[in-house]
Amino acid sequence: MADSSDLQHLLQRAHDLINRLEHLMPAPAAAPDFGASIAFRWRRKNGVGFLQPVRQVASIALQDLQEVDGQKERLVRNTEQFVHGRPANNVLLTGARGTGKSSLIKACLQAYAAQGLRLIEVDKAELTDLPDIADLIADRSERFIIFCDDLSFDEGEPGYKALKSVLDGTVSAAADNLLVYATSNRRHLLPEYKKDNLTYTHTEDGEVHPGEVIEEKISLSERFGLWLSFYPFSQEEYLAIVAQWLRHFGCDEAAMAAARQPSLVWALQRGSRSGRVAWQFARDWAGREHRSDHAHLGTGAAAAPNDAPPPDGLDRV
Repeated sequence: MADSSDLQHLLQRAHDLINRLEHLMPAPAAAPDFGASIAFRWRRKNGVGFLQPVRQVASIALQDLQEVDGQKERLVRNTEQFVHGRPANNVLLTGARGTGKSSLIKACLQAYAAQGLRLIEVDKAELTDLPDIADLIADRSERFIIFCDDLSFDEGEPGYKALKSVLDGTVSAAADNLLVYATSNRRHLLPEYKKDNLTYTHTEDGEVHPGEVIEEKISLSERFGLWLSFYPFSQEEYLAIVAQWLRHFGCDEAAMAAARQPSLVWALQRGSRSGRVAWQFARDWAGREHRSDHAHLGTGAAAAPNDAPPPDGLDRV
């Protein structure tokens, strides 16, 4: 009788311990209100991952992005295939900073949101949660792009192998309503060192074979079916982008003509003729009373574009 009582007491203590452990374990991710937004961010709080709706989604139109027509055409075609349920590829956008890589993805979201396209932004530190995200959206009718911006890895980071597995490296098939779009300044996503070249081997006839280190560093990039490369803009391309953004902000032709030289100085000061620099200049120029709806100031006389103060820094050039 005593033995039976001791056993019951032990079982009760084990049951209590299991209950306590269950409370300590992170709960499975709960489905968000998918109607709350067209874009979401993956967040973690108290060890629990969840999708957070983005309340104000960046509004960028495809026609606003200039001088990247080739890259735009290929990304739009791939996205359209995906939205319509046809085969499409994961995409890696690499190249010069500020050339429109992230903006193209956001513009595709705006263009196809009405047809069911949705975007989930995932930081590289949370890439180990990609299988959980895939499970969360597996039964949804929408088409989801996992967006990884400015992606690169250091040696040994866990997100690297997690992303490789999600792209095509597991025994389970990838969900047909999910693609990965990533941007990076690096083509191979991992740092490359001079010593890596020592692992190359050469046959007697001169054929070159990459070593294991090199193979590992390019294996992730190869899992992206579509590569889009972006390059620094020439001066004329930069000026065309400036004109497009000034037009976007409502500047008239006179203000746009007056902005040509200041926009070049602005780029010179920042050491870059990127699309981002062009957009920043246009915001500054348009905000300094150059907008056509602010043409009449003070006494009602029309203010010439050159009468406005120059952008920051130009008065010292």
